[in-house]
Amino acid sequence: MTLTDRLASEGFDVDSATDAHSGLTKATSGSYDVIVLDVMLPGGNGFDICRTVRQKGVQTPILMLTARGQVVDKVVGLKLGADDYLVKPFEMAELLARIEALLRRSASTAAAASASESYRFGDVAIDFRRAEVTKNGAPVELSAREFKLLRYFVEHRGAALSRDELLNEVWGYNAMPSTRTVDVHIAWLRQKIEDNPRHPQLILTVHGLGYKFAG
Repeated sequence: MTLTDRLASEGFDVDSATDAHSGLTKATSGSYDVIVLDVMLPGGNGFDICRTVRQKGVQTPILMLTARGQVVDKVVGLKLGADDYLVKPFEMAELLARIEALLRRSASTAAAASASESYRFGDVAIDFRRAEVTKNGAPVELSAREFKLLRYFVEHRGAALSRDELLNEVWGYNAMPSTRTVDVHIAWLRQKIEDNPRHPQLILTVHGLGYKFAG
């Protein structure tokens, strides 16, 4: 009730569910911009709901709330498809900031998808709707994170992107990985899409800052 009232007072159109069953029903049948999901719920838990929502193909950003502060619980939530994770007790201002961040990222992705569902550079082709990448007509196996990273590069092609920006936008600003994780994933991505990963022509290093996509 407190969250519903506060979010409504901030101008959000809020729909709420008080148990796991009704929450799952709404999450999989309604049209929402963000789902704020508590882990501890009557009749079930948020982890199961998050898993089922993603299995049904619902891509609505999910922010999980929990009293659990253990790293393993954060990892479980994120691996099941949650986009962000907030531990109770928390400041309302932080919750609002995280919701707004998810809304911005979601709007950016939706705009890019509507503008173009596919993109081609050189002998590499990307089908955003199917989340498929091919090189010279052969499938390129990318992890979900690698695909998300590649997509962010395409959406911001030509721009110099810092490691912190990539970490915040692709992993989420509350993510645990360090900027070194960005370097590792880019190295993997180069191995898969560059003709010569040792001398990349697509994902360029911007010394002292980060990377730039030249595709």
